[in-house]
Amino acid sequence: MTDGQGIQMAVDGIDTGTPHSARVWNFWLGGKDNYEVDRRLGATMEELYPQIIEIARASRAFQARAVRYLTAEAGVRQFLDLGTGLPTANATHEVAQGVEPTARVVYVDNDPIVLAHARALLTSRPEGATDYVHADLRDAKTVLREAARTLDLDRPVAVMVLSTLGHLADADEAAALLRSYLDALPAGSHLMLCDTIETPETRAGSDEYASGGAMPYISRPKEIIATFADGLELVEPGFGSISLWRPEEPVVTDPVDQWGFVAAKR
Repeated sequence: MTDGQGIQMAVDGIDTGTPHSARVWNFWLGGKDNYEVDRRLGATMEELYPQIIEIARASRAFQARAVRYLTAEAGVRQFLDLGTGLPTANATHEVAQGVEPTARVVYVDNDPIVLAHARALLTSRPEGATDYVHADLRDAKTVLREAARTLDLDRPVAVMVLSTLGHLADADEAAALLRSYLDALPAGSHLMLCDTIETPETRAGSDEYASGGAMPYISRPKEIIATFADGLELVEPGFGSISLWRPEEPVVTDPVDQWGFVAAKR
């Protein structure tokens, strides 16, 4: 376990009167780290777009399966989790170090509510390491500099961007941001990504989410999300609904409208 350098546990200014994306997501996952304002928006979204609960759960399950694949099969030992959100069961370090105890994980988020819970992200196996960087993921230079305290950036790193790029309205800006991370890392690094594809239902959900006061989150046509893997080698089964990405049990429900991939830098 690292000493959590740079973590300020006395967090002020958390706004409990405005919905917060991390807390709403926590509500959908059945967590308790949320407030009435988050629950109201979350319940309204669930009524408007019932699949949102399945998406939240499917995203966590995809994350665990993909981290397990990267550790056990691809040999990745380092993870950079961008836009971490609130700690939950099967966190990245728990899954990775459950396969390989020496795995090293850096979590990145700029939300005060996540910072307040950051200690829960630092419970590492003694053979490995975890750290938390309180920074905006859009500032790749700062994130990479701080991550280098824990990760060896001359060795492969898996960059994780899950249910996060929808907060960046400009698709070109989002693609350039991903390149800025991958360009700084060696061959053998990977990108793990998922986001909500645009459908009439998800578009309506995005509008309701923004009107409820939370930070806007846009859905994108799947063709646009697919371009975020340009220049990388997709891992089978490629790009599609995360429900269908190497499922551990038969999929008996309709695939969710959250699509994603794991792709390698060669």
